[in-house]
Amino acid sequence: MGDRAAKSALFAEFASVGKALANPGRLELLDLLAQGPRGVDELSDAADMGISTCSAHLQSLREAGLVGSVRDGKRVINFLTDEDVAQLLVNLRSVALKHRPGTDRARRAYLGPEDTQAITRAELLDRAQAGDLVILDVRPEVEFAASHLPGALNIPVEQLADRIDELPADTEIVAYCRGAYCVMAHNAVRILNARGYRARRAEDGALEWRTDGILRPHTAA
Repeated sequence: MGDRAAKSALFAEFASVGKALANPGRLELLDLLAQGPRGVDELSDAADMGISTCSAHLQSLREAGLVGSVRDGKRVINFLTDEDVAQLLVNLRSVALKHRPGTDRARRAYLGPEDTQAITRAELLDRAQAGDLVILDVRPEVEFAASHLPGALNIPVEQLADRIDELPADTEIVAYCRGAYCVMAHNAVRILNARGYRARRAEDGALEWRTDGILRPHTAA
């Protein structure tokens, strides 16, 4: 039989990762870093989180080996240490949705009514290759700059109503954002449909495409 103390030490290492994930604020930071490297000030703004709280969460994630950092002049840039961290986030969400009934209720409460149509990834990529739709990335500019689908246009959702004339009125538009649990694409489609545009949203987004190798955000490492 193996040594009990050694076995406990091994499981303690596993538990340290679980402990780092056991906070909604830290999960949101991982979700943001899955879009690309960010400074603590950018992360705190995006997560509506105080700088000191954000820094403490990042320290916990670094100690668990999930986040790395590199200095760029006076700024410290944070990034996911590997693609398997993004996959861990996807897996955690899938398990929660399958085994915790409250997850779907919370999802529906956040994303809003089922008033937008989704397009599958396969159809999106096939039609994008054929050039018969417009792909609209509604994430913030910094996330678009880190990585995006080829040919995608970037209009952040908060600017969409004012910039809607930049989009063709005679072509279907497919909006995407951070992932399957991102509300920005839903809201973009609502805005477009209300203005008479034919629009759907991608059924998933940048997080899932990253884990499947479709997108590869640049790394600060």
